[in-house]
Amino acid sequence: MEKLKKLNTTLLLIIKDNKILLAEKKRGFGQGKFNGIGGKQDPGETIEQTMIRETQEEINVTPISYQQVGKINFDVWYKGEHSDLSMNIFICTDYRGEIKETEEMRPQWFDLDKIPYDKMFDTDKIWFKDVISGKKVYGTAKYDKYNNSVSKDLQIVQ
Repeated sequence: MEKLKKLNTTLLLIIKDNKILLAEKKRGFGQGKFNGIGGKQDPGETIEQTMIRETQEEINVTPISYQQVGKINFDVWYKGEHSDLSMNIFICTDYRGEIKETEEMRPQWFDLDKIPYDKMFDTDKIWFKDVISGKKVYGTAKYDKYNNSVSKDLQIVQ
């Protein structure tokens, strides 16, 4: 049996004034797709520390009011390597700083009823609406080498 590379990651969704901040990935994994803010956990960090650091690096703000709202485990090809990727999902309702575009991310606000699902990962289209309406999501998903969704088993929790 193949041993998969293990990665812990975060995904932060900032929601404020009936809008959601998503960012278009400008390079690397997920390039050209809109998603929340996040990235890989560094050794010695808690998952919350990772979420805060990645948000500071990617859009120049510090989350100050947030909660974890889910976790999805992906069987995915990440940078050419078959990986077991755990994505810890957070919602943020307040932050410090001024949102800025960086080399990696182009942030953009969207009305909650005008989310660009056609420019997001397939799995996001399933759980996103539920999470932004206050529910939680847990489960698994599998992608092939070309980032095509192969299977998913997601549970939405009140």
